[in-house]
Amino acid sequence: MIILKTACASVVAATIAGAAAAGGHAQKWDMPMAYAATNYHSEHGVIFADKVREHTGGAIDITVHAGGSLFGGGDIKRAVQTGQVPIGERFMSAHANEAPLLGWDNLPFIATSYEDNERLWTVAKDTVNAQLADLNLVALYTCPWPGQGFYFNQEVNSSADTQGIKFRSYNSATATFAEELGMIPVQIEAAELSQALATGVASSFISSGSTGYDRKVWEHISHYYKVNAWLPRNYVMVNTQVWEGLDAEVQAGVQQAADETGAACAAKSADLSNFYFEELAKNGMIVQDAGPEFLAELEAIGTKMIADWLATVGADGQAILDAYNAN
Repeated sequence: MIILKTACASVVAATIAGAAAAGGHAQKWDMPMAYAATNYHSEHGVIFADKVREHTGGAIDITVHAGGSLFGGGDIKRAVQTGQVPIGERFMSAHANEAPLLGWDNLPFIATSYEDNERLWTVAKDTVNAQLADLNLVALYTCPWPGQGFYFNQEVNSSADTQGIKFRSYNSATATFAEELGMIPVQIEAAELSQALATGVASSFISSGSTGYDRKVWEHISHYYKVNAWLPRNYVMVNTQVWEGLDAEVQAGVQQAADETGAACAAKSADLSNFYFEELAKNGMIVQDAGPEFLAELEAIGTKMIADWLATVGADGQAILDAYNAN
C-alpha cells in the first residue's frame, strides 16, 4: 500500500482549506486538466466549476486550467497529493505503474460498452477509492472516454505489419500492447501528440476518436482501426486534507456538483463516440473495424494482460472481476 501524507502536504492543504475562514471569502481553487479546452472532459471541468459555485453558494471558486497549462498531465496527481493545488483531473490508469489496481479500467475486452463500463466501475468503486485514499486523494467524479482503437499511418492486417513502429503509449497497458505487437513504446502526453507525430517521434497510438479529432491527426495519420479494447476513465481528484477541511454543507454541495457533472460527462462521451469517427473519415482518414487476424492477436494479448494484472493486484482485482461477472 502506498501512503503519501507528508507534513508539508498537510500544512499546505490545511492552509488552502482554511483560507476562507476569516470573513467568509470564497476559497480560490486552481484545477489543472491535461486535455485541450475544447475536449469534452475539459468542458465538463468548467461545468463542474460552475456547479460548485452554485451548489456551495459561492463558497468555492474553481478556475480550470486546461491543456496542461498549469501542470503537465504527468504532474497533476502529485501536485494534488502534495497540496500544490487542491484539485485536478487525470486519467486513472496513468497511475497504474505506482498503484496497479488503478488499471482496472484498462482490462482489454472486458467491458466494451458504456453500460458494461459503468457496471465495472460500480463494482470497482469502493476498492479503487480505498487505493486512492492511500495516495492522499479523494475521487469526486469519473468520466469515460469512448472505446480505444488503433491509429496507424499505413494499412495493418496483423502484427506482421507493426514491427518496429514507434508507438505513443500513455500508460503501462498501452505500452504492453505495443511491445506484444513488436512496436516501440514512447511515453507522450496528449498535449504533445501532434508535435510527436509531426516530427516522427511516434507514428502510431491507441486512443479514442476524441484524441484524433482534438489533435487533427489526419494531418499525419491515415488509418483508424476500431477495436473498442476498453473505455478508460478520467477522474477529478481532490487532496484529502482539503476535502476533510471543508464543512459538511460545503462538502455536500461539491459532491452534488460532482455527481451531476459525472453523469452529464458520461452521456456526452456516448453522444460523441460516432461523431468522432465521422469527423476522422470526413477529413480523409480510413476508418474501419480491425480485421479478424489483427483482432484475434489483440484479444490473445488482452487475455495475457488480464492474467498479468490479476497476478500483480491479487485478491482485490479478482474480487472486482468476480463481482462484475456475477452481475
